[in-house]
Amino acid sequence: MFGTTHRQTAWQQCVDFHGHSCPGLAIGFKAVEALQQQMGPVHEKNEELVCVTENDACGVDAIQVLTGCSLGKGNLLYRERGKMAFSFFNRTNGQQLRMVFKLPISRTDVGRAALQEMILNADPSELFDFSQPRFSLPEKARIFDSQTCEQCAESAVEHLIRLHEGKKLCLDCFEGYSRGW
Repeated sequence: MFGTTHRQTAWQQCVDFHGHSCPGLAIGFKAVEALQQQMGPVHEKNEELVCVTENDACGVDAIQVLTGCSLGKGNLLYRERGKMAFSFFNRTNGQQLRMVFKLPISRTDVGRAALQEMILNADPSELFDFSQPRFSLPEKARIFDSQTCEQCAESAVEHLIRLHEGKKLCLDCFEGYSRGW
């Protein structure tokens, strides 16, 4: 992935962004290393590389720093599944890759620092299972107009406004209907 000096600098940038070093950050760092091995150079300034993360854990910060994917640009998407899994899509060449962290050792088994070092020094093939994503490439980010909620008077993007009894309501004010399913 990186030469030794560049690797140390990249790791330090991740630590600085995240605020501390930890095994979770190391997982994201190694995910990007695996991504580079499988798909080539990955840092993008535009939206050509897309990451869909299935968790909101520490590793996502390393992915942001090293790939340039971000929520604000619309090329880092959170798909809550509670899995240490990341799907990457390259809009330019169509490459796709899903990786799932598979290391069965918890930090209580070996200690936090030892687990972090083990992750950072492991070959990515020891850490991840690789496959194709289970879903299609998400569309590019769009800009939506805002609507004002008629209950709290706060603005929300129009595609997340709900209509209830003739009033436009934001998701916080809208009381959904469910029959328990």
